[in-house]
Amino acid sequence: MTPYGEATSVMSGLLAGRKALVTGGTRGIGTAISARLVADGATVTVTGRRMEAETPEGCAYRAVDFADRVAVEHFAEEVENLDFDILVNNAGINKIGPFDRVAIDDFDLIQQVNIRAPFLLCQAVLPGMRERKWGRIVNISSIFGKISKELRASYSASKFALDGMSVALAAEVAKDGILVNCVAPGFIHTEMTRTILGETGMKEIATSVPMKRLGEPQEVAAFVAWLVSPENTYLTGQNIAIDGGFSRV
Repeated sequence: MTPYGEATSVMSGLLAGRKALVTGGTRGIGTAISARLVADGATVTVTGRRMEAETPEGCAYRAVDFADRVAVEHFAEEVENLDFDILVNNAGINKIGPFDRVAIDDFDLIQQVNIRAPFLLCQAVLPGMRERKWGRIVNISSIFGKISKELRASYSASKFALDGMSVALAAEVAKDGILVNCVAPGFIHTEMTRTILGETGMKEIATSVPMKRLGEPQEVAAFVAWLVSPENTYLTGQNIAIDGGFSRV
């Protein structure tokens, strides 16, 4: 698998002159997306929770805790003036548990990070994108925003909401040259997947995937890079699974 810093070069330069914001860009899928956009020529800013964090080479960094409603609102106000051409809402959290034991504070926190924060950032970038008549928004959802299973009520609620928001927004701004899509990763080889499933669970899940393996962050990044590139001129309002066929069998 291609390392983060050696993104495929076939699209290199397509994003020259474009400014991108990738939330949750300090690990996993977010890191892979950020590195790929840099390789394709974009100027990339990533967010993370810590005051200091490792980021892909060439990325600017902004610390913001998406669990803090006020901090997110202030950050969205900043974003309004930063002229981003590309927004990738990747930051997200998950906590599984039986429906009747979900603490309302946990439910609210998942909605705050996974849907309220992306909503505010989408609002923030729209004026500039409309003015320039060009923009690309990709909201990173999940296969559990297309299908679901037990113990995922809070997470699925947030990811189905993200899909609904994206569809409505796509319909509203298509005439302005702005394309909005969701990407729904399946089981990807990331720290979050390992935390939720454990090593044993990851191996068991892999047997249920038609390709018999988990996906890699770089595979998601390659598709996101195409969605936000000038090569994508007509695909909008979609929620596309990248899951090795898991959600279709």
